Amino acid sequence: MYKTLVGGIMAAAAFTLSHSTTLAEPEIVSGPAAEADCFVPWAAETKFFKFPKKDGPYRIALANGYIANTWRIQMIQTAKAYAAQPDVASKLKEFKVVSTGEDVPAQISAINNFIDSGYDAIVVNAQNPTAFGPVIKRAKQAGVILVAFDNILDTEDAINVNVDQKGLGVLWANWLAKHLPDGGKVLEVRGVAGTSVDTDRHNGIHETFAATGKKWDVVEVLGKWDDPTAQKATADAIAVHKKFDGITAQGGDTGVVQAMIDAGHPFVPFGGETENGFRKFCAKHAAEGLKCSSAGTGPAQVAVAIKTAIAALEGQVVPQSIKLPLAIVEDPNFKEGQDFYPDQSDNFFVGNAFPTCGINFTAQEIMGQSKENQ
Repeated sequence: MYKTLVGGIMAAAAFTLSHSTTLAEPEIVSGPAAEADCFVPWAAETKFFKFPKKDGPYRIALANGYIANTWRIQMIQTAKAYAAQPDVASKLKEFKVVSTGEDVPAQISAINNFIDSGYDAIVVNAQNPTAFGPVIKRAKQAGVILVAFDNILDTEDAINVNVDQKGLGVLWANWLAKHLPDGGKVLEVRGVAGTSVDTDRHNGIHETFAATGKKWDVVEVLGKWDDPTAQKATADAIAVHKKFDGITAQGGDTGVVQAMIDAGHPFVPFGGETENGFRKFCAKHAAEGLKCSSAGTGPAQVAVAIKTAIAALEGQVVPQSIKLPLAIVEDPNFKEGQDFYPDQSDNFFVGNAFPTCGINFTAQEIMGQSKENQ
């Protein structure tokens, strides 16, 4: 009797594991994607996934890591705003948001909890691209779809949604090389250490500088994509090094310019992100030497990630890796009311629209949401 019972339990467990693994395995199919203009494959060799269709409404979670800067806060607010839109809300039984800080094990634990709680899909902004192997495997076995965005996962067992972060670093470095044809001393204000975004942008900057054959003296400081942190780091760097010929910053750019103003540092060419305050400065001080390239992607890429998760659950064809367009404006083309908004917060990131995905947010929609876990 005992052997029969144990054997039955083991057989049931084996069937459950086999069945859930089958559920989790997408079929590799030919493209294009269901919404080809939105779900653009990263490269010609990108695979296309078709997951087994699952009946909704769905339980979807957002597992965020770092939260202590305006981009991440706005991203959380945008995710909630998107989930609240009637056509999206009708497909959701539950939308859960958790931010765990810079602690990688805490983020992994949160994802494990969502898997154990039976969520259908988990959207993640990963603190580290390579540390999530076991939890990715667990999600796959449990039939839970993982969609990583912004800071993505180094795996083909999850769907990745991102802009060309390395290409963004290349763009900024090319901007500085154009305005500093003989090279020079550059302040590089980096993001959050260990993230794929910071690494990719940094590599793009340095590889581009090296390819010019010019002499570059790059001083690196950590700004964490945060205005107060970046402002202090810039002020300290100016106090030590006195003069820079150019600046590039991954975020916290408004704080960087404010530090220049406070220190009486001359305005110099600047390759930076898309904060409203930064763009205000670029438009106001262009004639004084603040020649800017402002490029990046607004926090609305989280909405594309959620849209992708829903499409995958519905059995639609999606690429394993989705490439989003950059929002770019460069001197002298900063237009009030289009590229920057004088009446909006300096901390607001401009470029919260992906028209090809039917995604567009007003500042009011986003700022009306909270940054808190839900």
